[in-house]
Amino acid sequence: MDLQTLQAFNWSAMTPEFIILGVAVLMTLLDLFMPSKLDRKILGWLGIAGIFLAIITVIGLLGGPVTSILEDSFRLDSFALAFKLLLLAGAGLVLFLAISYEPGDGMEEYRGEFYYLFLTGLLGAMVMTSSGDLITLFIGLELLSISSYILAGIRKDDLQSNESAMKYVINGSISTAITLFGMSYVYGISGSTNLFEIARSLISVQDSQQSYLLTLAFLMIVVGLSFKLAAAPFHMWAPDVYQGAPTPVTAFISVVSKTAGFVIVIRILFTVFGSAASVSNPDLSILLDMQDYLAFIAGATMIIGNVVALRQSNIKRMFAYSSIAHAGYILVALTSLSANLFYSIWFYLLAYLLMNLGAFAVIQIVTAKSGTTKIADFAGLYHRAPVLSVVMGILLVSLAGFPGTAGFIGKLNIFLGAFSGSEPHYLLASIMIATTVVSYIYYFGVMTQMFFRPASDDSKFTIPFGLIVVLIIAVAGSVLLGIMPNIAFDFMNNNLDIMADFFSAG
Repeated sequence: MDLQTLQAFNWSAMTPEFIILGVAVLMTLLDLFMPSKLDRKILGWLGIAGIFLAIITVIGLLGGPVTSILEDSFRLDSFALAFKLLLLAGAGLVLFLAISYEPGDGMEEYRGEFYYLFLTGLLGAMVMTSSGDLITLFIGLELLSISSYILAGIRKDDLQSNESAMKYVINGSISTAITLFGMSYVYGISGSTNLFEIARSLISVQDSQQSYLLTLAFLMIVVGLSFKLAAAPFHMWAPDVYQGAPTPVTAFISVVSKTAGFVIVIRILFTVFGSAASVSNPDLSILLDMQDYLAFIAGATMIIGNVVALRQSNIKRMFAYSSIAHAGYILVALTSLSANLFYSIWFYLLAYLLMNLGAFAVIQIVTAKSGTTKIADFAGLYHRAPVLSVVMGILLVSLAGFPGTAGFIGKLNIFLGAFSGSEPHYLLASIMIATTVVSYIYYFGVMTQMFFRPASDDSKFTIPFGLIVVLIIAVAGSVLLGIMPNIAFDFMNNNLDIMADFFSAG
């Protein structure tokens, strides 16, 4: 490929990625040459400025045509733009958490890496949203994963952090190998790594042996990516990683990494396996034929996540199982294959982003004061910080899915979608209702500690500016989207045409 051909590509479609990459490189160089005694929080503010600029750029790209670079190695469509907004917003709020994070355990010397590794992970996630090729999808996935591994173990002298990083790396490596093995079958049968070329070639596959191999590839890819989503029964790494990693890293993994995981699942499963014929019924696609398998994972994830959360005494482990349960709710939408699938998942991830990051901001404040992450440390919080307690209460109610909150609207959309897909999923909808009721017990258990238990001491809390920003955005968004959800849906309907763009070749 000559220089003239390269110059002919519309590289402006990658402007948000170029901004994040440029800011990450700049932060790396500044960290290298800045005096060691200079506070590295300035790098965090620089990262927030870069993310804000990238958000403005993404908004400016809304409503444009589908743009493809290098034969769909990078494609800019409505699906990519919608999820890039979520990823950028989540990463921006995580950086506010990171700026306000005071570990007090000798981690100050790693402060620079602490900031720009968030951006490299974000860059990997953004590449995944715009990938129309298995190779670029995998590169984005690994960039996100490797950054997350380092962040999870960034406190080198902390045993819990070391344990979490080790388990994360081992489980992540196994899941990556399984995913790559499944992708190799797809490439071997289709002869291409381009998702749309794969889809076109698999439509004509009638050989039962090839269909069998494709079904095996589907299972391996789903199993491998289920590790990334922390979906049961592949969730075993999540509680230890959530507990051992610094709180901003835990927030990053629970929101940004999970959103990126659903992006790659949707891209591969719908594009590749939505057109490949199943072994048992050639008139049925593998995706439709394997709905029961996806339904089993969704049901098991909801049950295990919510039931095991009841037994947790550590707030970060409880939120790990809560995160597993929320992955199960989103998998219900993925299983149902309803007409509003993309919109339901996008809205739920938006609501989850606001609820979870707000809750982690409160957790960071309380655990920094107490020095531990026990749920008992929230006892009497209302008497020490009434406003903070009310904020946490609103976020927990939203996570539980009470009416009037964004969490309720998100769950309602998914619940209704379970009946409007290719076939009604009554059992899955019933499990969703039952496990949501179970979740009330552990969410309200935290509220009981805050409002009805005596405080161990009367010392007040000092809330850093960065956490105030996160809490205001989280509470305002959770309440506003619960009362007026059409704000989000109208934005999507007026600016994005996900269904048409997603299945159109660039």
